Amino acid sequence: MTFGIDSSPDFPAVLGLIERDANGRASAQLGEYRLSSHFQPIVSLSHQRVIGHEGLMRASKANGQTVSPVDLLVAAQGNGELVAVDRVARALHVLNRPASEAQWLFLNVHPEVFIEPLTSSSFTADLLAHQQMTNVDVVIEVLEDAIRDEALFAERVGRLHEAGFLIALDDFGAGHSNFDRVWTVKPDIVKLDRSFALRSEQDAGARRLMPRIVNLLHEAGSLVLLEGIETAVQAQIALDSDIDFVQGYYFARPSAIPEADVALEANIRALWHDFSAREAAAGTAQRELIAPYQNALGYASVLIVGGHAFPEACKGFLELPLANFCYLLDREGRQIGQNVWNTRGTVQPSQRYQPLSNASEARWSRRPYFRRAIRQLDRVQVTRPYLSASTAELCVTLSVGFLREGEPYVLCGDIAWPG
Repeated sequence: MTFGIDSSPDFPAVLGLIERDANGRASAQLGEYRLSSHFQPIVSLSHQRVIGHEGLMRASKANGQTVSPVDLLVAAQGNGELVAVDRVARALHVLNRPASEAQWLFLNVHPEVFIEPLTSSSFTADLLAHQQMTNVDVVIEVLEDAIRDEALFAERVGRLHEAGFLIALDDFGAGHSNFDRVWTVKPDIVKLDRSFALRSEQDAGARRLMPRIVNLLHEAGSLVLLEGIETAVQAQIALDSDIDFVQGYYFARPSAIPEADVALEANIRALWHDFSAREAAAGTAQRELIAPYQNALGYASVLIVGGHAFPEACKGFLELPLANFCYLLDREGRQIGQNVWNTRGTVQPSQRYQPLSNASEARWSRRPYFRRAIRQLDRVQVTRPYLSASTAELCVTLSVGFLREGEPYVLCGDIAWPG
């Protein structure tokens, strides 16, 4: 498979390969293959609108048979024509770019081409100038899993940032993903691989973890895009997880001429309407579930202040159906004595975590449930679900700070959380 073009054509040479149909759509004939562009919208969930399009190469033979872009690029790389094919594809995307103001154009750049000095090449500058575009209009995408030379990659990212381009780390989470790249390279956007959407839809644990992953990427200084969204459930998970941008068949399929934004934006508003309804219902359900335990733990703290023994004061809490155990902490977060377990005998310390079973004198001052309780005395706090080091199952911890004889204490109660 050869394409019959120079290995590194300049912009005039690439422009000479471009043909336009009756509708003004640009394509290029390379050997027996015709290359063209499709675009898939990228949506900001917060802004509820399309904020960009990803340019996707399409290739076909004269008989109409489609050719995989991956196969085409592999063949081009083997023939030493990779840079040329990549430049033609980029030129087609820029020339066919949807005519929308204030929207980014996401351009995939092959990793082997990415390491060439794009900012010093006149090709990119000439291409953008031809369409009256600037570098800030473009997001350069590079496959995260394909990075081999970390130092050279970081150097190229730095140069592109200086030139005004944005960088997106593509397919993060596939293959040998490395969070260290996010910390050191600081891409503007991290595109989570579609496996995140699939796994989160099928696995409740992965769904709970998704917001933490997104938060970590946000703290590293990157916006987060979830690609490959194909179902309403996956779209809802993206919204629940504070994902910034979304992309996938659920919103729009790639097309030579993207559908009108107005239809897509109506779907986004419907997604937000569903989100608000689910949040309200979930909040009501959680309040109804938690309320008896909050009341019982608050009452137990009152009994302790009144002089009742710790196990006796906790009896009402421990008789509730989801209660696991109670424990008492001093002002430094140090546990006073052992856990007092529920009276039903329905839960026991996990044998898997046997070395952790003796919690007396353990320090829990790092835990949010201690810090919040000690700051807001007499107000019961509730954590998010997490893995208990005592039962090896999901739990929620309730905590309440109080003063007894002038000394602050924190009473905690763990309840089993449906997974």
